[in-house]
This record gives sequence, structure tokens and C-alpha cells, in this order.
Amino acid sequence: MQQEKIVKMFDEIAPSYDLVNRIVSFGSDKIWREKAIKETLKYTKNPKVLDVACGSGDMIEVWKKYTNDITGLDASAGMLEVAKKRFPDIKFYHALAQYLPFEDKSFDVISISFGIRNVVEIDKAIEEFKRVLKKEGILLILEFTKPDKKTALRNAIDFYSNKILPKIGGIISKNQEAYEYLPNSINNFYTLNELSQKLKGFEIKVARNFNLSPTSMIIAKKI
Repeated sequence: MQQEKIVKMFDEIAPSYDLVNRIVSFGSDKIWREKAIKETLKYTKNPKVLDVACGSGDMIEVWKKYTNDITGLDASAGMLEVAKKRFPDIKFYHALAQYLPFEDKSFDVISISFGIRNVVEIDKAIEEFKRVLKKEGILLILEFTKPDKKTALRNAIDFYSNKILPKIGGIISKNQEAYEYLPNSINNFYTLNELSQKLKGFEIKVARNFNLSPTSMIIAKKI
């Protein structure tokens, strides 16, 4: 899917995005974010954070518990409208992940949660992450990844993602196409190992899946 179409899709579902996330993930997305940030803080203290593909600000909500130096960035103007209302004290930028409007070595941490899968030019985005991170800066990625192999549990998760989730998301958001895109984009994305291998110029510190979930976490240090 073209980058412009993906951005437009998120603009359209922005008003109901948080509600749908809470329902279709049974609230697990909040748990994943909290665990990922706590794990990241083992490798850095009092970080200056850039949250890329920040959406409505769910990751920023967790970051605010641990640091006051946070910047948000998203390609969707609709998502940023929601985020700005939630966090009027945060500086937000309207930009693509592959064209970050920041100077070299500006941040201690870059986080991107459930967003890198929606970046068409992923290699260019990774280069930008590396550019704007300080020496030994940390990259945190949370993402739905494709399984290395199918299991009975993963088949059940995929059935839910492909058949049930789009209907729930479509009813609430009135945009079923957007929630059909989700499972399709996962099926066309990388495995955890493949995504880790794309992080050239980084040392992988953590790369694992959350239990009973298609969600993967990667924590990598710039080298």
C-alpha cells in the first residue's frame, strides 16, 4: 500500500482509534507498552525521548511516568490532533519516519510502537533513527510480527485477527477496510528475526515475543 494511502487511513480512524485498540486487544496493548519501556530503561537513564508514529499518544502516556523530555512525531494529522488534546505540554511534529526533522544525535531514545510496519521505506527510516540517536542511543520497537512457524495458538490468534477483529474495528470506526489492513499488513511483514536483521548499525539487546501474543519487542543500541 502506498504511504499516502496508509496515512489517509489513519487520519480517518483517528477519532475512534484508542477505543478500538482497548477493545480488540483486551487492554493488553497498555501492558505491552509499560513492559517495553521498563525494559528500555535498563539501558538508559533520564532519557530524551522521540516517540515516532506516536499516533494518539498512548506510548507518550507511559513515557511521561519516567521522563519529562518527550517529543512526538506522526505522519497522520488526524492522529496528532488527538495527541495534542491529550498532551498539550508535549511538542509534536507532523512528519514521516523516514524524513525526521531533527539534527544529528538529538535523542537518547527513539520508540516506535505498532508503527514501523506502516512505514513503506523502512530501511530509510532505520537510517534516520540511527542518525538522530546520540552515541549508544536506544531504539525501542514494539510491533506485530509474522511467526517463524505456525502453531495451534498462532492459528487461533490469526483467526481472531483475520475474521473477528476487522468486524469489531469496522463497526466502531465505520471503516472496515482499515481493520482489514491490519492482519494483511502483519502477514506481509517480517518475522522477529528478519526485523532484527534489518537494524544495521545497532546492537540487539532484547528481541522477543510477548507470551500469547503476536507482539514483538526489540531493544537495540546504536553502535
